[in-house]
Amino acid sequence: MAAIKLKNISTRAPKEYDKEDTKIKTAKILRELDDLQNLLFAEGKHAVLIVIQGMDASGKDGTIRNVFGQLNPQGVTVKSFKVPTAEELSHDFLWRVHAAAPAKGTIQIFNRSHYEDILVTRVHKWCDDETAKKRMKAINDFESLLTQHNNTRILKFYLHVSPQEQQERLNERIHDPAKMWKYNEKDFEEARHWNTYMKMYEDCFAHCNAVPWHIVPADQNWYKEYVIAAALHSTLKQLKMQYPGLKK
Repeated sequence: MAAIKLKNISTRAPKEYDKEDTKIKTAKILRELDDLQNLLFAEGKHAVLIVIQGMDASGKDGTIRNVFGQLNPQGVTVKSFKVPTAEELSHDFLWRVHAAAPAKGTIQIFNRSHYEDILVTRVHKWCDDETAKKRMKAINDFESLLTQHNNTRILKFYLHVSPQEQQERLNERIHDPAKMWKYNEKDFEEARHWNTYMKMYEDCFAHCNAVPWHIVPADQNWYKEYVIAAALHSTLKQLKMQYPGLKK
């Protein structure tokens, strides 16, 4: 697999995609996803883990709301990984993550994830390269465990936003009353580490790719949501699920 260089990948939709046509396609996919998720839940043989990573203001929360918000909440769970608590830090770094792995029949969404432990920790030098390599191996083993022993399909998305778009969105949080609740001064500080984050993400893509990453252009929400919805739709269709018959 060729090394991923984020600077060579556009953050915008390909020119052949029309905004209104794509939004119509997305709406159709979402209606079908509702039926597929019901089938996933009823059959109870497979689990789905959605990993969503990206820089601040790349649109993680909006993606979760707009793509997964129409699905049955009984079968979809969202876990947001914040700064580890004292109890979590007293265990191995995957302890809190494994506890949130999806049960069969369900879709689990990670809003940020176990990858933070080889991203932000390395950017701020809380984790050295040797420790990071050990964690990458543990992550690969963890994902292999889920896929091979619990019929879990894992979809990993990196929301690829441009630094210019990120700054516009962060500034909106200062001026737009509907978005002020998202404002965090530290987001601007983190943005100053942009180049280091890109390097660490590329290293992550190179060493944790047994489950492939989807690099999703994220400057335009309508395209980002289409790509993610379509990927989940394709994955669920490939499972060839069937409703179980009457219980005897």
